[in-house]
Amino acid sequence: MGVYLIEVRNKGGNLLVANYWYTCLCVSLLGQLIRIFTVGFAAKNTSGRNTGDQLADELNTKGIYSIVRHPLYVGNFLMWLGLCMLTQNLWYTVAFVFIYWVYYERIMYAEEAFLTSKFGERYLSWSSQIPAFWPNLRLWKPTTLTFNLMKVIQREKNGISALFIIFWLFNFIGNGWSNGIWILSYNFWFYAMVISSAYYVLIKVLLKLKVF
Repeated sequence: MGVYLIEVRNKGGNLLVANYWYTCLCVSLLGQLIRIFTVGFAAKNTSGRNTGDQLADELNTKGIYSIVRHPLYVGNFLMWLGLCMLTQNLWYTVAFVFIYWVYYERIMYAEEAFLTSKFGERYLSWSSQIPAFWPNLRLWKPTTLTFNLMKVIQREKNGISALFIIFWLFNFIGNGWSNGIWILSYNFWFYAMVISSAYYVLIKVLLKLKVF
């Protein structure tokens, strides 16, 4: 946000035109869609947000895992890249790409070491043919698993709501910073933020009530 406001000040106004905002949003939404597709078709007890020990009851090798080994991190990258693009600062975006690569490379290495120890030659044989991060669409093999919408709703509610909240914050603060008038604009970004926030609260309440 700080880099964005510096660019706004240096260029004398809110530097982003509507079409560019939507381009950035499309990049971030592509990342979210990749995450949704990955989580929805992943086998049980895989592709999760593990905060402790690694977990993998099965080895995912079909569907999106047939074209890239770490689709969730590809999704994360695109979601954050869309936000970084809002700054229109090339060096900031380059720095983000470098930091992301350094940080997640180590996470991917740890995960792959775990999967190698658990699945052995089966994992090594699959991973030797599949790129780690840049998808190869020519390798696509359809999955036999059914899309699990409920798992997606439960696990991806945070990303969807956070994405639209952050875009709205950029829009609101950028307009106020450049115009000197801090008022709510009832535009697409405002309504998208309200709807996604309401969706997040609704899912949290339903989960608390154990509706699903």
